Formats: sequence, structure tokens, C-alpha cells
Amino acid sequence: MARYSGPELVFAPLGGVGEIGMNFALYGFGPADAREWIIVDVGVTFPDASLPGVDLVLPDIRFIKTQLDRLRGIIITHAHEDHYGALHELWPRLKAPLWMSPFAAGLLEAKRQGEGNAPKIPVTIYRAGDTFEVGPFKIEAIPVSHSIPEPLSLAITSPLGTVIHTGDWKIDPDPEIGPMTDEARFRALGDAGVLALICDSTNALREGESPSEKEVGAGLRAVIEAAPGRVAITTFSSNVGRVRSIAEAARDAGRQVLVLGRSLKRMISVAGDLGYMEGIPPFIAEEDYGFIPRENLVIICTGSQGEARAALAKLARDEMKTVSLSPGDTVVYSSRTIPGNEKAILEIQNLLIDQGIKIIQDGDALVHVSGHPRRNELRKMYAWTRPRIGIPVHGEAAHLVAQGSLMAQSGIPEVAQVRDGDMIRLAPGAAEIIDKVPFGRLYKDGRLVGDDEQMGIKERRKLSFAGHVAVNVVLDERYELAGDPDIVAVGVAKVDGRGEDLEDLMLEAAVGAVESIPRQRRKDLDLVQEAVRRAVRGAANETWGKKPLVTVFVTR
Repeated sequence: MARYSGPELVFAPLGGVGEIGMNFALYGFGPADAREWIIVDVGVTFPDASLPGVDLVLPDIRFIKTQLDRLRGIIITHAHEDHYGALHELWPRLKAPLWMSPFAAGLLEAKRQGEGNAPKIPVTIYRAGDTFEVGPFKIEAIPVSHSIPEPLSLAITSPLGTVIHTGDWKIDPDPEIGPMTDEARFRALGDAGVLALICDSTNALREGESPSEKEVGAGLRAVIEAAPGRVAITTFSSNVGRVRSIAEAARDAGRQVLVLGRSLKRMISVAGDLGYMEGIPPFIAEEDYGFIPRENLVIICTGSQGEARAALAKLARDEMKTVSLSPGDTVVYSSRTIPGNEKAILEIQNLLIDQGIKIIQDGDALVHVSGHPRRNELRKMYAWTRPRIGIPVHGEAAHLVAQGSLMAQSGIPEVAQVRDGDMIRLAPGAAEIIDKVPFGRLYKDGRLVGDDEQMGIKERRKLSFAGHVAVNVVLDERYELAGDPDIVAVGVAKVDGRGEDLEDLMLEAAVGAVESIPRQRRKDLDLVQEAVRRAVRGAANETWGKKPLVTVFVTR
């Protein structure tokens, strides 16, 4: 069967579909050999214990790098790290025109100034209600509610139809910082005809509707008013509305506010420049902490996910120079636990509890609400937009399948399950996966960015598990050992079960390996090197039960 050669509208995610985080979506229009592309969002995710030393995880962009002559632009929906956080690392490889909201652009510039070696990226500002053209696409920015200022859905119109890319959103009738989700505009788009809805799946497993941010503000107010001592509240740095809620509650309770954490201060600074902090009393400086009575202080701090270097962790370890907590104080987690962070969070909480500090979480009081739609909110979006095709994104497999089922139950004619790397044709014809494109992960490690092999991630995992042994073997002119080999073991057990030195056992194995090779064959130094490597690893495994990385140097 001949491949279709006419113009097509396609969608191809390289991140964020099959996982939460690292959002990177491609939309293409044109025939297969001449498509024009746009990128929606350039996000990161964060490393876990399986990636020792890695700072950030980025989407692998090798596919779109082969199409750079037809890449027309990048549009960022909002300023959460999982939607814009990879720009400083990846934009120099893309160098396409970039559109961002004022708040997102402000944060990008603040990050650049804080990182020092980050590139200066030219940005075109766009706002809710704006329309603009990027290549063959007409883009309309639609205001929605979320947990950060200026979140935007995108109506992406091509000659073959309109796609709504929701980005992160929810329906909040009373947000702390606007806007409200623009129901009227979504309905109007639905009336005009929506080809496909590419929709956030984060809360697709949760029934009902999300509480309002104003309700969370009331819950925080009750906690602050009832607390006998200091109240430290940790939340996501990007949730400017939550920071406002806390500051307003503290003000009304007669308390002053101290902010701890670089990312929080940066976010508040940008929000203040754009007018989002108007009416909030000035925050106190750290050096004034000791002059504020305990019952008159609220601390807003970073560290809700158990980050070891964040402000809350330092408070829990009593490592801050001028600020500390005392028995009877209260710590509030105004956040959700991101999967994988449970152990780190619990360790911090146990340190606090041992100091006599009370912990309040979402299950104890209404102190947090998600910025993503629950199932009733999703149903409303389907009813407003009435798409022909529904595609769940922004979620792990369970979330994507749950929303796909809900889309089908709600009467969306075609529901397509895609994952990172799938290229799906949205038009013409029925939705169909037509190709698989390269995708994967890149790693920011210090000042460098590369894939698993380039960054040595696999070897680093081995090092973290079983350490490293270096062996130096010197042969004389007759290819006999010129003395015992030198051996250095790092991260390796010191003695075996009988108390014998493990380095000595490995040294004996190295000597035995050399002497077991006939002298004439020792001229092959590579042969000697591999024999010693195998013998040392084998000796370690036999006595310790683990095989360290072994590096052998053989010289004559």
C-alpha cells in the first residue's frame, strides 16, 4: 500500500506522555518529506536515586534536530519546570523563535541571572486572548486556572483543523490569582469545530471536582490562627497564589512572614514586578528573625519534596545560622507528594517530630489542592469542546488509560492512546499512529548535557553499587612481574567474613592471573590486562558477593 503523500497534521510527543514531567510536544503540518513543525513546552524532570550525580533529566531532541530547517517556533504554556525548565540547556540546540507569557519570560531571565553561564534567549511575549501565526499554524492563547500565574491553553489551527492543547489546567470558580478557565471561549471553539483535544491527565483517576484555591486559603488561615507557636509552611515555589493566601492569612492573624529558599524568593520577586503581590505587607529579613515573638511569625519555605539542600531540610537539621524551630511549633505541608519522594519527605518529618514539632498535611486539614482537573472537570471540558479525537497526555500509563476510558464514555468518537515517540496523524482521515520517532532522555550533569553513555551514567550506577578497583601491573624486560602490582580500592568492603583484607585477596588474584599466563603470551599486554581484570573481579565476588568496576594498567 502506497504511503499517503499529501499534507498531514501530526502530533508527536517526545516527553510527558507515559510519565509526569519533561513535557515536550511536536505538532507538524505538511507532507511527510516537508513538514513544518512547532514545539509546545520544553520541560525537565528530576533525577531519583538511580541517577547519582545527575542534576536534571531532559527530553532527547535528536528527532527534531534533523528537522531544524523546518522548525518554526516554540510556545511555552506556563512556567512550571516540567514545561519550560529545559530551555537554557536545549534552546541553543534549537534556536527557534520562542513565545512565552510575561511571567514565564520573567522567570526565565531570573534563572539566567542566577545561573551565570545560561544563554540569553530572545523571547516574544504573548498573553491570554492573543492570536499569532507560527509557520502554517495559527495559535490562540486561552486563559485557564492552574497553580501558577498566567497558564494558557493553546488552540492550534491548521488548514486541516483545530487542535486544543490544554496544557495544565483546572476549573476554579474562585482562584487566588486569576484568571478563571475561559468556558465561553472553549464553548465557542467547540461550536466552530474541534478536531482533537490533547488533554492533561494528571488527576484522571480522581472523581469529583478540585476544591478552590480560596478554600485552601481558608484552611491555612484556620491552621495559622490556631497554632500556639511559629508556623512554617512549605509549598511549591511556583504557586504564587498559595504564597499570597499564606501571606494574607498571616497578615489577618497579626503575624509577620519570613521567606526562606532561593527559588521562592526568585518567584516572589518576578511576581512582585508583575503586580501579583500587591497588597501584601513586606516580608521580614532573616536577620530580624530573633526579634519576632514565636506566636507572631509565619515562615514560608522550600523543601516540600524532601530536598536535602532546601530550607525545610536545613531547619529540620538545625543548620541555619539565624533561623530555627522549637518544640510546639507547627510545620504545614501545603503540597502533594510527588511519587518517588516519599522516603525523603518522611526522613525530614521524622527529624521535625523528634524535636517536638507538629506536622500538618493535606489529610489533616484542607491545606493543599492540585492544579489539575478531576474527572468532573474533564467531563465539562469534553462537553465544551466536543472534539472528534481525544488524546490523553501529561500522565503515567494509569492516568492516560483512565482518561482514555473517560473520553470514550463521554462520547468522544475517537480516542487514541499514544506514548512518547509515537507520531499520530490527526488529519486527514481517522487518527492513526503512522511512525515511531527517536525519543529518550538527556542528562544535565554539572555543566555538561549528554545521553547515558556520554555522561557515564551506567558506570556511575555500578560505582554506587560496588565501588572501583584500580590495579597497576609492571612487567620487566623478561615479562616477569617487576614487584607486586599496586592496587587501590575505593568504595569496596575492607575485609572478608574471616577478617582478611580484601585488597590483599584481590592482589593475590592479580599476581596469580599474570603467573598463569605463559611468559611468551605475556607480550600481549591486552591479554594480561583482561586476565587481571577478570581475576580481581572474581576474587571480590567470591569473598564479597559483588563485582566492582576494575581498571587495570599494564606497562613494561
